[in-house]
Amino acid sequence: MYKQAAQAYQKTSQVAMSPRELEANLLMKAAARLQLIKDEWEESSLAEKDEALVYNRKLWTILVTSATGEDSQLPQEIKNNIATLGVFIFKQTITIMTDDDANKLTSIIGINRAIAEGLRATPE
Repeated sequence: MYKQAAQAYQKTSQVAMSPRELEANLLMKAAARLQLIKDEWEESSLAEKDEALVYNRKLWTILVTSATGEDSQLPQEIKNNIATLGVFIFKQTITIMTDDDANKLTSIIGINRAIAEGLRATPE
């Protein structure tokens, strides 16, 4: 019963969430997953590592596509910055997958958290 109520609340809160807040939450979720993988690198299976990295890559694919699309109202400089960050994220993900180096997750985790904080900040 409690689980159903919690799930209903979660669905309702997601519907009422602004796009910025949703993006921030998703970035924080990805950062948390990556942090867990980093913290438990030796104990994590290749499938668990891949799942966290693929989730983050898919999220960034959607963010970059949305932010840089023709219908995006973001200033060109911000579009360029997001595209550059996306390219870095994609390259870093490939490097992590091929080098098997947990320390390379630090930059991705930091970027996700920083962008999430920026999205949650009140615009001027």
